[in-house]
Amino acid sequence: MRPAARLALLLGAAHAAPALAPVSAGAAWALRIPRDLRQEGAAPAGVALTFDDGPHPAGTPAVLDALARAGAPATFFLSGEQVRRRPALAAELAAAGHAIALHCDRHRCQLRLTPRAIAEDLRRGEAAIAEATGTSPRLYRPPYGVFSAIGLARARRRYRLLLWSRWGHDWRAGASPRGIAAEATAGVRAGDVILLHDADHYADPGSWRNTAAALPRILDAIAGAGLEPVLA
Repeated sequence: MRPAARLALLLGAAHAAPALAPVSAGAAWALRIPRDLRQEGAAPAGVALTFDDGPHPAGTPAVLDALARAGAPATFFLSGEQVRRRPALAAELAAAGHAIALHCDRHRCQLRLTPRAIAEDLRRGEAAIAEATGTSPRLYRPPYGVFSAIGLARARRRYRLLLWSRWGHDWRAGASPRGIAAEATAGVRAGDVILLHDADHYADPGSWRNTAAALPRILDAIAGAGLEPVLA
């Protein structure tokens, strides 16, 4: 292999290396990207329920209702382009006492974006959320949980990062409430972060219905493990 080709390969590998964090606990640990509350140093008191991709005109209210019935807090990673469409719904999340976090402005994989595009996405997403809720988010999770090397470095300058330790693959049309809950809570323990979605903007249409229906089962499983929902 020629030196130029070898260099290009090494640079490409370095660029994409942080993308392993959502699927490799070892990679996340090496890169210091938390996947659960245990990695953040404090003794975790419970389990963090987190929701990506909202707000959504039907999915977010359905999830809010399920959480309210249980008196459970959650953390919502919001998309700036969706917040601009429904600022009142974003404000409702904050007013209900849930944690508001930044997911993106537009839902795009960082590996395909230039450094300038990543910076602009962070800026626009944060601005939209701040305008709607009155609070600038300081917690961040990128679309698909995928960081590029440059995106990771830039996000670290301003945000606390958090991926997830459990999920229910709830964005798929074929997922069932029972299956989502079982996968998301199998062996659940203090400090876990559960990834769910209150929207179908970037997922199979109507998938939020199964998520909302799964929530009571998820909350029961958390309580059955002697734990409680906490903010991330």
